[in-house]
Amino acid sequence: MRKIFFLLSLFLFSVSGIKAQEILTLDMAFQIAETSSPDLQQSLLNLERFQKNLEAQRAALKSRFSLDVSPVNFSRNRRFDNRVSQWYTNENFETNALFRVEQPILLTDGTISLTNQFGWQSSYSDASDIESQVFFNNLYLNYNQPLFTYNRQKLELKELELNFENANIGYVMQRLNMERNVTQFFYNVYMTQMNLNIAKEELSNTQKSYEIIKNKVDAGLAAMEELYQAELNLATSNSSLQDREVAFENAKDQLKLYLGMDLYTDFSILADVSANPVPVDLEKAIETGLESRMELRQREIDIESSQFDLIRTKSLNEFRGDVNLRLGISGDNRNLDQIFDAPTNSPSVGISFNVPLFDWGEKKARIAAQEAAIESQKLNYTEEQNQIIIGIRQAFRNLQNQLNQIAIAEQSQTNAELTYEINLERYENGDLTGMDLNLYQAQLSERKIAYAQALINYKIELLNLKIQSLFDFENNEPIIPADLYLNQNN
Repeated sequence: MRKIFFLLSLFLFSVSGIKAQEILTLDMAFQIAETSSPDLQQSLLNLERFQKNLEAQRAALKSRFSLDVSPVNFSRNRRFDNRVSQWYTNENFETNALFRVEQPILLTDGTISLTNQFGWQSSYSDASDIESQVFFNNLYLNYNQPLFTYNRQKLELKELELNFENANIGYVMQRLNMERNVTQFFYNVYMTQMNLNIAKEELSNTQKSYEIIKNKVDAGLAAMEELYQAELNLATSNSSLQDREVAFENAKDQLKLYLGMDLYTDFSILADVSANPVPVDLEKAIETGLESRMELRQREIDIESSQFDLIRTKSLNEFRGDVNLRLGISGDNRNLDQIFDAPTNSPSVGISFNVPLFDWGEKKARIAAQEAAIESQKLNYTEEQNQIIIGIRQAFRNLQNQLNQIAIAEQSQTNAELTYEINLERYENGDLTGMDLNLYQAQLSERKIAYAQALINYKIELLNLKIQSLFDFENNEPIIPADLYLNQNN
């Protein structure tokens, strides 16, 4: 009943304290953060950047079409002909267009291309006093294939896929982190609001005490010193109320900033902090955490990326070959329809090798350095596993401890309430000084705050265990961030 009464009073305070206030619940705060949180938006933009990079790389593996057009190309040159030891002037006018289709081959890291150049050329030389005007067309099919080296196209694509997956994981982790931060900011506002309510209650009690002692002093039943002490207690309560009002407004501003809300929007907190003990299986929490925690996948991605760097390192000063095959046909004629009447075949085959001789141990040293980096990444993976286990264990222990703290805090609050009521009666009967009553009032306020804080700490630790293990023990169901990951991939 006390909890229900407290929630009801808190609700009444929220709706009547300030005109046009909004009521903010924890679920509402989550919804606002989903669309407005600057941290989440930044993570989403980072995810979009890697997604577009991956889309661009996949598009680059498709056929690329290009057209180069040179409508005017004129030149006049003075040259020396060694055959007849005579200078001559050559004028050349050309217009042409080059159409090219290139297709990367992901399987072999080769490239096949088809090019066709068509144009018209007019050339004149005063050495022979002859002007030539012809149409020409050159058609080539070219294939280039690297040999004895790694597939660069596959490696680049795989790297971008891992980068996108890593960014996706980062976004999902940011969402989980957002849930933790929103909860902490939300309950921080709740606690300052609770402190403000307690300060108001304390001020009301102090005002009543002041009026009691004032009436006694006026009737000559109490010494003037008691009135002075009551005035001091009343001033202290007013000062405490103002301090907590400031803390309440500051906490609300911090929550607004994190949620991305309008800073001029006013609201009050409505929260259910009642502690319903949740049964938790530690072994299940650890098992689920090791199976589902995305940090482990990030460490795996780090290892794979380091292995890609090792492949590149091994390609330094490598033995490598290149094969270039070309089949072509070309023709020219003054008449457009007779270009290929006497075509010329232009096949070519080229094979080249790069043979490293001596590099003073550079390649060997760089490979050893990269292998050490891979071992370091593997150690990070093992360390991450241990950190996950320790984190879940700590969250479990803290959760159990908070249940004990709640029971102690609740009993302490009950005792403080009874103690204050007894001593208030003694004060009214003149058996207790105002200074002593103020101590009991302060003790009651502290116990109320401690009880509320213990309830909130349990909620936060339960959420922490949920994030650490990726299992919701309240609803007895796993949290599968992979669902969100797959949605983002689609």
